[in-house]
Amino acid sequence: MFISVLDLFKVGIGPSSSHTLGPMVAARDFITRIKGLNISQADLNAASIRCTLKGSLAYTGKGHATDHAVTLGLHGYLPPDLAGVDVANLIQRIWNMHCVPIDKLSTVSFDPDKHIIFDKGEPLPEHPNGLIFELIGQHHRQIYAETYFSIGGGFISTRADINQLQAPLKMEAYTSCHYPFDSAESMLQMANESGLSISQMKRMNELEHRHEKALLEGMEQIWHAMKSCIEKGLRAEGSLPGKLGIMRRAKALYEDLTRQPEHANIHDWLCAYAMAVNEENAAGHMVVTAPTNGAAGVIPAVLYYVVKHEHGRLDQVQEFLLTASAIGGLIKHRSSISGAEVGCQGEVGSAAAMAAAGLCAVRGGTPEQVEHAAEIALEHHLGMTCDPVHGLVQVPCIERNGFGAIKAFTAASLALRGSGEHFMPLDSCIEAMRQTGLEMSHKYKETSLGGLAVSITEC
Repeated sequence: MFISVLDLFKVGIGPSSSHTLGPMVAARDFITRIKGLNISQADLNAASIRCTLKGSLAYTGKGHATDHAVTLGLHGYLPPDLAGVDVANLIQRIWNMHCVPIDKLSTVSFDPDKHIIFDKGEPLPEHPNGLIFELIGQHHRQIYAETYFSIGGGFISTRADINQLQAPLKMEAYTSCHYPFDSAESMLQMANESGLSISQMKRMNELEHRHEKALLEGMEQIWHAMKSCIEKGLRAEGSLPGKLGIMRRAKALYEDLTRQPEHANIHDWLCAYAMAVNEENAAGHMVVTAPTNGAAGVIPAVLYYVVKHEHGRLDQVQEFLLTASAIGGLIKHRSSISGAEVGCQGEVGSAAAMAAAGLCAVRGGTPEQVEHAAEIALEHHLGMTCDPVHGLVQVPCIERNGFGAIKAFTAASLALRGSGEHFMPLDSCIEAMRQTGLEMSHKYKETSLGGLAVSITEC
C-alpha cells in the first residue's frame, strides 16, 4: 500500500478539503472533459451546465463555500492556483459572468445561483459527498453527465471508479514499494527485520516513485507553506466570514504569550499555532491539507513548536513528515479521514495520530514507540462527531485543532516514557474508528443536523 507524502499533504485553500478542494477538482475535471468532446459550437452556445450537490455537500455546502469551489473549478482553477490570490474578488468577478468559456468561440451558460442545486434528499449510495454535473442542451436534453464523489483530503472519484477504491483512495500496487506495509503490524515487522525506522522505510518507498530531489523539494515546500500559514494567522485580526461573526483570537493569544513567556506553557503555544492555521482556513486562505482542511492546524502546530522552541532541523522536519504520512496512509487505507464518512474522529483524530507519530520519531522514539504514540492520540478521539455550527469550519473546529495538537504532544510524551509495549494495537484502534463511523448517525457526520450545530438558540 502506498500513498505519497506529497499527496497526503497538499497546498490549497480553505475552508474544507472535502467540501471545497474536492468539488473544485471535480468541476475542473468536468469542464476539461467537455472541452474534449466533439460538440458543435452551436450546441455548446445553446447549452448550460448544472451541478447537483448531494448528501453532506448539500447540507453544509453553503458554509463550506462548495458553490464557490464549483464555480472556480468550472472556470479552470485548481486549489494550488489560488494560493496568494484574492479569492473573494475573483469569485465576485466570475460569479456574475453567467457563462463558462469553452474555447475562443464557444461558451456554456452557467449561473451559479440558478445552476448549483443543493439537493437535501437521499444521498447517493456510494458516498455521502456526491456531485452530479450535467451538460444540458436545447429542450432540456442531457448531452453529457458525470457523477463525482469528494472522498476526503481533496481527493475525488467518479462513480465508475469508486467501487475500486480502498477506503477511500486508489492505492499503488504492493510491488511498487520496497516496504509495502498495509498495516501497523506489518510496518513494525518490516522495521524490526530491516533495522530501519518508519521514516527510512517510507523514504525508500517514496524514492521508488520519484527522484530524491523532487521528494526533498516537495517536503520543503509543504513545510514552508505550513510555516507561512501559521505566521500569517498570527498576524491577522478581525472577524471571520459567515453569519456567526466569530472573531480571530490567535494573534491576541500569541501577543499575550510573547509579552509574558514566563507564564506560557506548551499548551498555550500549541493552541496559538493551531488556531492561527484554522482561522486562516476558515477565512478561505492558503493552508496545507494535513490530512484535511478541517484538521489542518494540528500537524503544523506541533511541527512549528519543534522547530521554533526546540530548534528542530530540516532533516527532522523531513523525518516528521515522512513518519506522519506513513501513519496517515494506514488510516486512509484501513478506515477514512472524511468527516462526512466517520465524523471528526477521522479528521482531527487522524491528524493527532500523525502528529504524535512524527513528534515521537524526531525525539528518538523506536518504531514501537511511534506506533504507540499514534494509537494513544487516535484512541482519545474515538467517537468525536463532526457538527459544525451553521456549516462553517469555525465552531468547534478552530479550538478543536488546538486540543488535537495538545493530545498529540501528550501522546508522544507518554509513548516515549514507555517501552513501546501496550495493550491496544494501532490497527485495532483504526478499525474501532471505522466501525464507530459506520454506526454513527448521519446527523453527526458533517451535515450540521445534530450536536453543537443544533444546540444554540438564536434570538
